[in-house]
Amino acid sequence: MKRLATAFTSLFLACVLGFASTASAEAPDPYPLDYWALRSVISQAQISPDGKYLALMKIPSKDGNPVIEVYEAANLQKDPFRLNADPMEITNIYWASENDLVFTLSQQVRNKIEGFNQGAFETKIAIVDVKKKKIEEFDEVNPVIESLLRHKPGKIIISFQEGADDGPGARVREAFRPRAYWEFDLNRGTKKLLIRGKLSLGNIDFDGEGNPWLARGYKRASGDLVTYIREKGESDWEELYRQHEDDPQTFTVVNRDESKPDHVLVVAHNGDDKQGLWSMNTETKELDELIYRRSDVDLWNVRYHSNKWTYPDSVVAIGYFKDKFHFEYFNEIEGATQQQLESVIPNAHYVNINSRTRDGDALTIYNEGPRDPGTYYLLREGRIQTVGSKQPLLKGDNLADLEYITYKARDGRKIPAILTIPQGEPPFPLIVHPHGGPFVAESVTYDERAQMFANNGYLVIQPQYRGSQNYGLDFYHAAFDGEGEIGHKMQDDKDDGAMYLVEQGLADPDRMAMYGGSYGGYASLVAASRTPQLYKCVIASAVVSDPIIQTNYLRFDLDDGWESQQFLEAWDNAVSPVDEAAKVNIPILVIHGTVDQRTPPEQAKRYLKALDKHGKNYKYIELKNADHFYSTWTYEHKQTQYGAMLDFLANDCFGDQDDFQASAEE
Repeated sequence: MKRLATAFTSLFLACVLGFASTASAEAPDPYPLDYWALRSVISQAQISPDGKYLALMKIPSKDGNPVIEVYEAANLQKDPFRLNADPMEITNIYWASENDLVFTLSQQVRNKIEGFNQGAFETKIAIVDVKKKKIEEFDEVNPVIESLLRHKPGKIIISFQEGADDGPGARVREAFRPRAYWEFDLNRGTKKLLIRGKLSLGNIDFDGEGNPWLARGYKRASGDLVTYIREKGESDWEELYRQHEDDPQTFTVVNRDESKPDHVLVVAHNGDDKQGLWSMNTETKELDELIYRRSDVDLWNVRYHSNKWTYPDSVVAIGYFKDKFHFEYFNEIEGATQQQLESVIPNAHYVNINSRTRDGDALTIYNEGPRDPGTYYLLREGRIQTVGSKQPLLKGDNLADLEYITYKARDGRKIPAILTIPQGEPPFPLIVHPHGGPFVAESVTYDERAQMFANNGYLVIQPQYRGSQNYGLDFYHAAFDGEGEIGHKMQDDKDDGAMYLVEQGLADPDRMAMYGGSYGGYASLVAASRTPQLYKCVIASAVVSDPIIQTNYLRFDLDDGWESQQFLEAWDNAVSPVDEAAKVNIPILVIHGTVDQRTPPEQAKRYLKALDKHGKNYKYIELKNADHFYSTWTYEHKQTQYGAMLDFLANDCFGDQDDFQASAEE
């Protein structure tokens, strides 16, 4: 791929920063609970395209909502312009021009959910002219910002899913559901229809200039998923690739291949177990060059040029994930810039240039990792300065390191896992913390809950059990091999990880627990009924307790293809915690939000009713107005959950369980 020009020349960073981190030889005193319950104090720091302003979101108090602060980039010590959107909550900010800052807003509009995936929150968009300090809120409900149209200041592309097609065979994965796309004028508040999708050509991508160039569609009659491409200036779509919905292989067009005319970059399996990056000839429809593929993990993503104003469509690197994100750069200048930044940013782990000026001379950098909850920096005129941290009260020296490991499950399959290792001497009490999904990929950079547990002396393992994505098709499909692997071999993988750590002398076999949310909550409930019992207790959040009810929701939200049907079949044959309530043999803490749209509160209530029927003891915490997603959680939600979990572990789990029995009976 050809090198890309840039106006950015030299960073001169090594002499500016000389930070060093020294880990404590002994375990630090745990941080107060309030520190962990804080939402991000600072987030989304971005420089304006002309470099005059730096905007960010800040939560100024523990129970406050985000405000926007806009600083003069040349003087961050000067008081900023502040904007509060109360009673709505600001969720995201974007520079749309030199002076226009677009932001999205969210507000709870109902006390109850309206059904599965039909939440209690709605979103809107607004704009502020930071020079005139003029604010405009628009009436559009639940828009998706598709493109900032950087070549058209004051205009963006938004989309809506206009109604639902519930006819025969209409169920189809999200990427193929039809949307309507509008050019929205931020100054006038008006919109112009650009293109309206349909099921056969329903989800459309726009290039950096706002031209529709890529689309995906679903053919009901044949069950085919079709990718289309359109040349600039043309009105007709040309079929690029077709695969049957029963084909589980990935085919995702990333962008045009700048190094080859009539080629696009594609992430695809193309007959291999692992995803690779290919160059595809749009004339012959052939994947004619394999650019990069690994034998251990899939490609995770691609990285675009850091100057999105000047090079909005330029792919400069590919990324994969194991112990951290690793990037292989095609562009030498971008790669060298990244390497320099990683050499000087304290506790560098995941380093990303998250905004940059049109001329490339100034930029903001974001770092996140096990020793850094998230810090923003401004690089301007050859000097770098700290803008702020997401969690300024949490110091890197008192946080825990991550380690990527693999271990063998009882049937011989190799299972990857991420360890968060507390400071101090092993063996440690252990928290087995499975991810949600379950059929998703989990990346761990900084995990707040794992770090909180480690700060309180707990070793945390996040097993990438079979069925997890990122490790190839065979590993993913292993979750569908038997007569119901959910609750069986997938559960064994978690237990086998715990026993591996015991064998290594890292975990105390008499002090092990499981904690998870969503599918992880389901796994915790399954663990509570297993024999022989490895754990002293489980904590289950946002639980799936009755797989049949959950799959009945999902049947109306998934397509008819092989992957979706395997997913449903796996859940149909899964262990049902609500039916296993009589076998519960350890203390349980259940936590659920009252407006959880993904695992509705009925799931928790049915399980608690079953526990009551069989005389089992438990503790239950209900989080008022908490949805399934942590983005809706307040300081109070986090403080309540985190406090309950730490107290439960210390007193009811690894303390005197007779006291738990007595208190539960009371």
